[in-house]
Parts: sequence; structure tokens; C-alpha cells
Amino acid sequence: MTALAALQRALAGEHAALYVFGVVGGRVSASRQPTLRDAVLAAYTTHRGRRDRLTAMVRAAGGEPVAAQLSYRLPTPCRTADQLRAAALTVERRCADVYAAAVASTTDADRRWAIDALGECAVRQLSFGGAPEPYPGLPEL
Repeated sequence: MTALAALQRALAGEHAALYVFGVVGGRVSASRQPTLRDAVLAAYTTHRGRRDRLTAMVRAAGGEPVAAQLSYRLPTPCRTADQLRAAALTVERRCADVYAAAVASTTDADRRWAIDALGECAVRQLSFGGAPEPYPGLPEL
């Protein structure tokens, strides 16, 4: 995969992440699940910043940033707190996958940035009930 293709794939992943976190954030109860709500808000804010940075990186690499889709399929029904948490965890795992690909396909500052993003996704998975993995974003070895 070329560096530009990896950045575009990561950008598409961030568009999807923002959509799902927007839905999850709109459905989580601040009074009944304040910890989950705070984790979702922090994730949304981080993913929005990553999307904006990736947009700039794609342009700097000579590409036209991939546009967000009108909507995305939710990974769970997103009706209960457990479903909301599971949806958030799925998004973080998927983002770890695209950032692992970006790490493998980029160099220098772009690779360092992708490594940081991958690490943040791996850590954020823990706040949504995920377990530590030896190689986040990579298939089991």
C-alpha cells in the first residue's frame, strides 16, 4: 500500500469513527453512565483532531482527501450501555487496524504520527472494556 493510500484509508476510518461516536455520544446518558460519557466525548474530540490532521496530511502528499459518507452502519444496535460500549470498542479496534497499516506504509514524521495514533487507539480500547493486546491493530500472529 502506498503512503497516500494508507493515509486515505486512515482518514476514511476517522470519518466512520466520528459518525459512530456521534451516535454513541447522543445516546449515552450523562447521569447514568458518566464515565462512559466522558470516555466517548474524549474519543470523539481526539478522532476529530486526527481527522483534521489526516486531511492536511493527504493534501500535503498531493491527494484529494476522501470525503465522509452520508452515513455508516453501526457496529451494534446502540440501545443499551453495553451496546454503546461495544460499538465504541469496535471503532477503536478498527482505527487501530488502519493506523497499523499506516505505520507499515509511511515513513519519517508521518510514521511517527501514525505510531502515536495507533498507541492512543490501543489505550483507548481499555476505557471501553477492551483487553491489552501484544500487537494492537495486527491480526493474531
